[in-house]
Amino acid sequence: MLNHERKTHLLSLLEKQGSIVAKEVSRNLGLSEDTIRRDLRELAKVGRLKRVHGGAVPVAPANAAFPFRTGIATPEKVQIGKYAAAMVEPGQVVFLDGGTTALQLAKHLPQRLDATIITHSPNVALQLLNHDRLAVEIVGGRLLRHSIVTCGAATIAWLDRYRPDIAFIGATGLHAEQGVTTGESEEAEVKRAVIAKTGSTLILASSEKLGAVSSFEIAPWAEIDGLVVAEAAAKKAKDLFVDLNCDIHGAK
Repeated sequence: MLNHERKTHLLSLLEKQGSIVAKEVSRNLGLSEDTIRRDLRELAKVGRLKRVHGGAVPVAPANAAFPFRTGIATPEKVQIGKYAAAMVEPGQVVFLDGGTTALQLAKHLPQRLDATIITHSPNVALQLLNHDRLAVEIVGGRLLRHSIVTCGAATIAWLDRYRPDIAFIGATGLHAEQGVTTGESEEAEVKRAVIAKTGSTLILASSEKLGAVSSFEIAPWAEIDGLVVAEAAAKKAKDLFVDLNCDIHGAK
């Protein structure tokens, strides 16, 4: 089997199975494990997959900077944001993450909602400017320009003051074995700090994130209470995460 044929085969397997185990592929193809691992390394270098211990998983396409992510799966994000906004109850203290899907949630909060929103996203805070009955707490820190959120030690210290009833968290990858991940280490730290203090954590995820993996873990599935996806992606989410004891909400 030629080099390009092996790589095409590996990418096809990854699409069908959601992961590759190098030892299994080498046995099935009658090739050395070193050959398969070299192919995986080369594919990872050009961004076609992500290497993990023993094999590979799909790379998360949602790691681009904020302005570019606004065009990824936009109809789904609107659907998810609208559904998640309806989950917020009067009187709740809510943490709302940065990211394009969280911004859609902010856009769809009822104008007369009486609640407290905590966010480290300037975009989310500005979106809520005219919601007169919302108390908006803006978390300070160093601006991470990639995602337009605050991060760093000051942000973590600030978040330690809060005990949200519910948190809506964004992610760039959700994988049954690799957990909930994101592409920025400092963002992952902020998200972990929020989850540790929150009564209930919901992940907002458009379909391109399902089965994908980024470099930094936010949390294992045991710490996640629910996942909000678009209606069209609900079946895929249930198939992928059926054994993880996580409520999956299909946004209509």
